[in-house]
Amino acid sequence: MEAVKISPKFQVVIPKNVRESMKLIPGQRLQVIQYEDRIELIPIIKITEMKGFLKGIDTHFEREEDRV
Repeated sequence: MEAVKISPKFQVVIPKNVRESMKLIPGQRLQVIQYEDRIELIPIIKITEMKGFLKGIDTHFEREEDRV
């Protein structure tokens, strides 16, 4: 975990190791969410880039008898 400083314009710099591990690029958009007493930045991913990300997932599950 690293600390960042808020600039007078309320900007922050995402540390290099975080940018690299999250594969963030300049101009990429992030969703900003306030959750209780913290701020979360979530990369916005285009739906076309998500194609195949669930490949290989096991979709089999047991249904309750009254739901068949």
